[in-house]
Amino acid sequence: MAGAELLFIPTPGMGHLVAMVEMAKLLIDHDPRLSVTVLVMKFPFDSAVDSYTNSLATSTTTPRLRFVDLPRENAEAEFSSGHFLTDFVESRKPHVKRAMADLADSGGSTGRLAGFVLDMFCTAMIDLADEVGVPSYVLFTSSAAFLGMMLHLQWLQDEHHVDITEYKDSAAKLDVPSLTNPLPAKVLPPLVLTKETVRPFLGHARRMRAAKGIIVNTFDELEPYALRSLAGLGAPAVYPLGPILNLKGETKTNADGGGRQGDDIMKWLDEQPPSSVVFLCFGSMGSLGEEQVKEMACALERSGHRFLWSLRRPLPKGKAWFPSDLADPTEALPEGFLERTAAVGKVIGLAPQVAVLAHPAIGGFVSHCGWNSTLESIWFDVPVATLPLYGEQQFNAFELVVELGLAVEIKMDYRRDPRMDSSPVVTAEEIEGGIKKLMEEVDSERRKKVKEASEKSRKAVVEGGSSYLSLDRLIEDIFNDKP
Repeated sequence: MAGAELLFIPTPGMGHLVAMVEMAKLLIDHDPRLSVTVLVMKFPFDSAVDSYTNSLATSTTTPRLRFVDLPRENAEAEFSSGHFLTDFVESRKPHVKRAMADLADSGGSTGRLAGFVLDMFCTAMIDLADEVGVPSYVLFTSSAAFLGMMLHLQWLQDEHHVDITEYKDSAAKLDVPSLTNPLPAKVLPPLVLTKETVRPFLGHARRMRAAKGIIVNTFDELEPYALRSLAGLGAPAVYPLGPILNLKGETKTNADGGGRQGDDIMKWLDEQPPSSVVFLCFGSMGSLGEEQVKEMACALERSGHRFLWSLRRPLPKGKAWFPSDLADPTEALPEGFLERTAAVGKVIGLAPQVAVLAHPAIGGFVSHCGWNSTLESIWFDVPVATLPLYGEQQFNAFELVVELGLAVEIKMDYRRDPRMDSSPVVTAEEIEGGIKKLMEEVDSERRKKVKEASEKSRKAVVEGGSSYLSLDRLIEDIFNDKP
């Protein structure tokens, strides 16, 4: 059968881009008829995305996976504005059209264009797919339960004229069809709680209904109830293909932490007893405020547990969301902390997270609950304590703690947003309690559930597994729908 080419358009944020690239690899490894061209949009400012895509372009050996950089426009865009991403994607449509024309003219395509695969925040590009008469598929990089909540809130807004922003600071609980438990309004994502952002955000849910299908980075055994609910919420065909993870991209020496630092981290972990270290990491865009750092340090010291802490520079108010490493960690930590904890702890910069979670010394993970991090912790059988910061992480924390029973709560409704005047502070007592519960519950029901979920995640992606069969179905549908 003739080959088919797919055009991938990711959002240029690391969590979204990595999932999209891994998805592309999954497809071309699974079926030799498929090829993928990834159109890489670039933010007006430099970010970690640039070095990541540059390394991908040089390391890719197959002609069936190509990366095309779209021009960077240094427009004066306010990254902290609520509609930055919507405006950014819309403004890139001409670049995408030009890239499509160039690809057609060059004859470099390895098959006829069969469809677009779009990031969940790139739904505006469905218009371009419609123009050339090919189907669109959306890669949803959060949970099936969160997809269900988006569709439900959009339905409430459009069909019942509910003002979702009225749930801000509300003690209400919502009945969401993709959840078995009522959802506290306090864990709704900030994007649905302000008038500036709710309409563009829920607009993505509206556009997703028009897609040919939605690929969700989850697996059937993790979220059976949520996945079953989606058809009743008006979703198109749903393909759970997860966990879609980058498990090969980080090793001891080429980890995000950089060669020597990556080596130092792994060497230190090699010296620790099995399951004895609590790992604290808040993602590539996560950082804590000065006061919160001190409470965290106090909690770690008092808990008595070994720790590996990825500590980033606190972001100034109103600045972009890409924290840098601290040149000198002592400037952010309580006086004498590093000396007093030298025998049991290590403070690092951006962590080689996959390599760390895979290490047998890790016994628990204090996490921001980003969905990629959540799937990684499940894959490596590492229980989580929740400290969400931004995006949909509060919702993820609720799903992990209440809905799935896989995590310990430090906080579910903590928010750390550079656009806010101030962030609340979680006390050392709360953090210490969470860490002790996480690390000292050896034979708990929670740990058994995490182990079971880990085993199921690995079975889902191998031949005959639920996600493997879902991938077969997606590819079959792509060829059946091919123009």
